[in-house]
Formats: sequence, structure tokens, C-alpha cells
Amino acid sequence: MSDRSFITWPFFEPRHAVMLDRIDTWAQANVAGLVDHDDIDGSCRRLVAALGEAGFLDIAAPPADQGFDVRSLCLARERLAYHAGLADFAFAMQGLGTGPISLFGTPEQKARYLPPVAAGKRIAAFALSEAQAGSDVAAMSTTARVDGNDHYVIDGEKTWISNGGIADHYVVFARTGEAPGAKGISAFIVDSDTPGLEIAERIDVIAPHPLARIRFDGCRVPATQRIGDAGAGFKVAMGTLDVFRATVGAAALGMARRALDEALGRATGRELFGAPMSDLPLTQAALAEMALDIDASALLIYRAAWTKDQGAPRVTREASMAKLHATESAQQVIDKAVQIFGGLGVTSGVKVEELYREVRALRIYEGASEVQKLVIARETLKVSGGG
Repeated sequence: MSDRSFITWPFFEPRHAVMLDRIDTWAQANVAGLVDHDDIDGSCRRLVAALGEAGFLDIAAPPADQGFDVRSLCLARERLAYHAGLADFAFAMQGLGTGPISLFGTPEQKARYLPPVAAGKRIAAFALSEAQAGSDVAAMSTTARVDGNDHYVIDGEKTWISNGGIADHYVVFARTGEAPGAKGISAFIVDSDTPGLEIAERIDVIAPHPLARIRFDGCRVPATQRIGDAGAGFKVAMGTLDVFRATVGAAALGMARRALDEALGRATGRELFGAPMSDLPLTQAALAEMALDIDASALLIYRAAWTKDQGAPRVTREASMAKLHATESAQQVIDKAVQIFGGLGVTSGVKVEELYREVRALRIYEGASEVQKLVIARETLKVSGGG
């Protein structure tokens, strides 16, 4: 295992160290055998099933009477991402795809959806983004109109939907019109076999995972599938992202730790100009910068997670800082690792090349870095009385 001295920081309790050991031991023994990059859908199904069987999905989709432990979420994502980006993805989407239900669902919705997701028997997805409404949620055009007294009909498209094509249910956000802009959006649970829901396109990306454009054409869902009040969808989405945004940073941190470990192995194991590469001052400078970025990210991530776990209603500023710094710095850490590997670092099948592709999307999804800067500035102005 890479440096784990951080687990002694005051953010954590003894149970977190136990969980970290347990998930790392499991990942070392199981992840490689579950991932087949020629069968991405099958890999994700196997990972979800295995994570559920091992009991780890209780962290991502906790029992209704327990709620989220955000520190455990972050630790799990960090460790899984260290071993394989796809393992982190499979775990994280079970949480994001049921987070709105965990946080805002009715007792009946929680009873129906949370246990099978936690057991790895049901795959979840979160359908918020649209082609013209990614960072700008208020620009959403998908609609859900009232049909009689007890149904809604959803029409429109969502895109860049993770687990699209393999999910058993989607949490879908649609405009219901109670008010202009973001205040007129509602959230719905839509089972994948609902008539009128179809996978319009599977999307290929540089770090493959199940991703799709989804079309809704007269998709009729019971009103009992709405999460929260009518028009409260933006609150549902932002409340969910408030929990999970710091965990994206944790995934980036896991990738950065793996890159540092790979770079250390390369630098100490390769001779250059008659001495270990690690003796070169420029190599030492790169390693120092990597270690510094990793610790700074970890401090931001676990501050945000601890603050949320202490009962803070929102951690918008803390979570945005954690995601922004961790994802941006992880990109730099991994780039330095590739540079230390030289030509081998851009060779397909080498771990740092895989990390280079996997980390890139983390600077975009769940709020691009540019959006995080706006959020941080807005929250900072509030604190100072200037906004």
C-alpha cells in the first residue's frame, strides 16, 4: 500500500483505518480479475456484484436509518481508484445514482431501491446532463408534464450518462414548470424497462466506461416515482452533489497516489548516467512536487468530508475546493509520472498511461473546474459579506 500516514489525522476514527485496510486488501485480491477492458459493460456488472457481495456498497447506498459517512465514501473511492479507475466508477455510480433517494426519497422509495443497490443486484444511474445543459442546469429542456392525477410524462434527452445502457434505474431530472429556471425542475426514478425510455447512443471516451445518450419519448411514470416535492429537483441534485463532489477529488487522489508509487519505482529502479534516476535533482524536484500536491489534496478532501460528517447542512465551498484542487493537481502528478517513465509512459498497457487517460474526465464531471472556481468565489463573497 502507498503512504497511509494520513489515516492518523484527526479527521478519522479507528473504524476508518479498519475499513481502509479491508477495502485495500479486497481490491488487491479481486479487482484485476474482475476488469476486462475488452468487456467494459461486463466488467462493471461484475464489479458491482462483487462490491455488493463484499459489503462495500453499504457505504455508497447506506441503509435508510444510517445516512452517509462521507469520510468512508472518500476512503473507498481513493483506494479503489488506486487499483483501477473502473472499480472506482462502479462503486461511485451506485452512490450517485441512489444518492437522491437516500437523501430525499420517501420510505417506500428507499425500501424498494436501496437494498438491491447495496447488494450489487441493481445498477443505478444519475441523469442530469444534457447537450446544452451540462454546467448550466437551468438550461435543461427535458420536460415532465402532469398526466392525470397520478402520472407524469417525460420527453427529452440526457447525455453523458454514466451507466447508461446497463443501469436498472435512472434518477432523471426534468422541467416541470413550477417556476422559471432551476426552480422549476423535479427529480424522478425511472426504471430502465419503462416504455418510452431508450438508449439513443452509446458514447466512447478515452477511458472507457458505460456512457450513453438517453431518449425519453412519452415516458410515463407514476407520481410516486417523483423524489421530493414538485419543483425541488435542483435542491435534490445540488444536495446530492454536495455529498459526492469531494469524493470525486478522492478518486483523483487515489490515482495520484498510484502515479507517485509508479514513479518512485521507476526512479529508484532505473539507472541513468551511471546512477539511479532518483539521484538526479530534477527527478527529486518532481517527486517532491508530486508528494506536496497529494498531501494538500488529501487535507482539502478530508476536511470537506469531516465537516459534512459533523452535521454541516452544506459543504459547498469545502467540497468545491477539494474537487478543484485534487483533480487539477492529480492531472499534474500523473503527467510528471509519465515524464519520469519517458517513452514507456505513453505506451499502451503501462499503468501511468492508463492513469493519464482516466484522470482527465474528473476535471469535467460533477462540475467542471471552471464552475468550481465560480462556486468558490461566490461562497467566499458570501462569507465576506460581498455577495
